[in-house]
Amino acid sequence: MIGRTADVERRTRETDLRVMINLDGSGAATIRTGLGFFNHMLTALALHARIDLDLQCAGDLEVDDHHTIEDCAAAIGQALARALGEKRGIRRFGFAIAPLDEALAQAVIDLSGRPLAEVNLGLVRDAIGGVACENLTHFFRSLAIAGAFTLHLDIQRGANDHHRAEAAFKAAALALRQAVAIDSLSEVIPSTKGVL
Repeated sequence: MIGRTADVERRTRETDLRVMINLDGSGAATIRTGLGFFNHMLTALALHARIDLDLQCAGDLEVDDHHTIEDCAAAIGQALARALGEKRGIRRFGFAIAPLDEALAQAVIDLSGRPLAEVNLGLVRDAIGGVACENLTHFFRSLAIAGAFTLHLDIQRGANDHHRAEAAFKAAALALRQAVAIDSLSEVIPSTKGVL
């Protein structure tokens, strides 16, 4: 399978961004959003999903972090959907549990074409590194909607919100890595409907 790449540009009054993705990469990431913690989370997502991700975003951070995070999620989701194409030969489902010290996260992904996200991070701080904790949940929901996939993401335990958030990104990455993987024994679209 070759050519599982996509390039998405998004320009609004709130953000100006470009994302390039390669589903068959090595996990290389170049991330510039103006939000250090968010850059860190997206770098972890790319690395553990083994997806090459180049994301450059200039957002209205003088307002707050919401538009930047929402638009980055939408663009990454659109790029994932475009790179997957008709999804022929993919594994479709992914499941992962990832720890970070005392924190433990579980993610389940179905690249079904049906956008839905159940995200329960249980973060208690208002913000981590300039990123509102509510916007981390919003990131995953926006990603699943734009990418047209089902995501269940839950933090099972953890006392440190940085650890909890990072475990969530790593679990989502590992589940995504499984779901986008090519099944070498199949060229079919993995659905009884014949389409995803």
